[in-house]
Amino acid sequence: MDSIRNIAIIAHVDHGKTTLVDKIIQTCIVENLNKENSELILDNNDLERERGITILSKNISVKYKSVKINIIDTPGHADFGGEVERVLKMADGVLLLVDAFEGIMPQTRFVLQKAIELNLKPILVINKIDKENCQPDIVQESVFDLMFNLNASEDQLDFETIYGSSKQGWMSLDWKNPTNNISVLLDKIISHIPQAPNRQGITQMQITSLDYSNFKGRIAIGRVYQGEIKKGSEYNLCQNNNNYKKVKIKELYEFKGLGKNPIERINSGDICAIVGLDDFEIGDTITSLEEPKALPRIKIDEPTMSMLFTINNSPFFGKEGKYVTSRHLRDRLNKETEKNLALRVEETDSEEKFNVYGRGILHLSILIETMRREGYELQVGKPKVIEKEINGIKHEPFETLVIDVPSEYSGKCIEQATRRKGELLSMEPKGDLQHLEFLIPSRGLIGLRNHILTVTSGTAIMTHKFEEFKKHIGDIETRTKGSLTSNEEGPATAFALNRLQDRGRFFVSSSEIIYKGQVVGEHNRDNDLGVNLVKGKQLTNMRKSGSDDAMRIAPKTEFSLEESMEYIKEDEYLEIKKAS
Repeated sequence: MDSIRNIAIIAHVDHGKTTLVDKIIQTCIVENLNKENSELILDNNDLERERGITILSKNISVKYKSVKINIIDTPGHADFGGEVERVLKMADGVLLLVDAFEGIMPQTRFVLQKAIELNLKPILVINKIDKENCQPDIVQESVFDLMFNLNASEDQLDFETIYGSSKQGWMSLDWKNPTNNISVLLDKIISHIPQAPNRQGITQMQITSLDYSNFKGRIAIGRVYQGEIKKGSEYNLCQNNNNYKKVKIKELYEFKGLGKNPIERINSGDICAIVGLDDFEIGDTITSLEEPKALPRIKIDEPTMSMLFTINNSPFFGKEGKYVTSRHLRDRLNKETEKNLALRVEETDSEEKFNVYGRGILHLSILIETMRREGYELQVGKPKVIEKEINGIKHEPFETLVIDVPSEYSGKCIEQATRRKGELLSMEPKGDLQHLEFLIPSRGLIGLRNHILTVTSGTAIMTHKFEEFKKHIGDIETRTKGSLTSNEEGPATAFALNRLQDRGRFFVSSSEIIYKGQVVGEHNRDNDLGVNLVKGKQLTNMRKSGSDDAMRIAPKTEFSLEESMEYIKEDEYLEIKKAS
């Protein structure tokens, strides 16, 4: 049997995890690649490519010096913590990537804490050495201090440090002496990461991930903890309520390169994919028929935010969407909970409405955007934070907010954050930027990104991470301006838009079809106002020279999905539909 190393790559968003995995793939299995070097192989989801973040964890396997290395690429954003936590269960060690300039960020702490709790051995990779003003030695010290503060063991604190640039494709033990390949890193993985233990005894394998094939149905993915799994054999499936169910392994696959390879048996320590299981959930254990013994179920951090999902009942219902009924919506949300562990769905007293609970704005917006692209048409309400009652006192979630911004804008950022009950924890220069840290209630983050980007001319970099539940802090200032709503249905006219420009800013452009009751803009004042954008110019046979030339209409305000979710009021819905 081959010697096996199971490693997960963890880091903050955009610190280079996926790029590094791509370089490892290119180094070990170059002959199998038919892709451009500039294209990320693992981020193959359209949303992942567009946003530049990893959303779903992925498994690949490479061979280096006769050692099999199973690599798991994990999301870096705390909103996808459900993904991070369960895939780390498959690893024996982690590659901790840290940006040589940015250093430790909120999500670095989040993912590292999860790895330390699971007693995984780390290798520190200080990436992006090619950046200007980088400070690798200081970053290395700060990582050691962080691990010490997170109660890492002596063995974990004795970590190796490697420097390099994933983008340029080199790794070295000394950042001042670049190499021309990443073999230093691969050698350290073999020597430093513990070999996957070959545990003998009754079969135990926990399902930690899920794949789907149109031809084979649901595919269970996990690591064999003990014993072995054989194709064609029968086992017990231990489910959530301690029920045992007899199952048969129809097909068995090992990971090889970027794909899967059919195999007759998998020994303990290796990661595999199984076809033929019905009605399984992530966290279930496959164990022997004679002596069934389940592994502890995966614990996931609780959701901190909720949104109301309902069917679209606007006048334009069903014009662009393929799936529009409450049954479609219910089935799709239930299907999502099977693989998205951090998501919860609750039915309400109405068959058309569902409360969906997630880890944050990004977590929920990725679900909404995925459904939109699949052809679902729906409406969502304003995001709300989840509050708890502890010892009879109302508590709410608080988060650590980090803003990196040019010095001239730091005062405006502090003003915006403190206005929303944010407490400034630290303020220090980092190169040309000012590094600000706040403790802020999750409620205060709703809509904050939009304000921060406005006052900083789009230069601010903003990240946040859930910290703890604390005593409710009182009312927070929210959007104070009212809405402009349409009084009529039909195409908006340039004449009406021009005439009403002094009333506020508009979210629609000329010739755009609107319906009665639709929010078409933001009022300058705090009250809502009905406007007629359909009214056209009264034409006569008299013509005044230059009258139309004077019309100057401001361009409509465009929002991203997250900005729209944060912007709407309590009594408003956001209409989600496929673009025509």
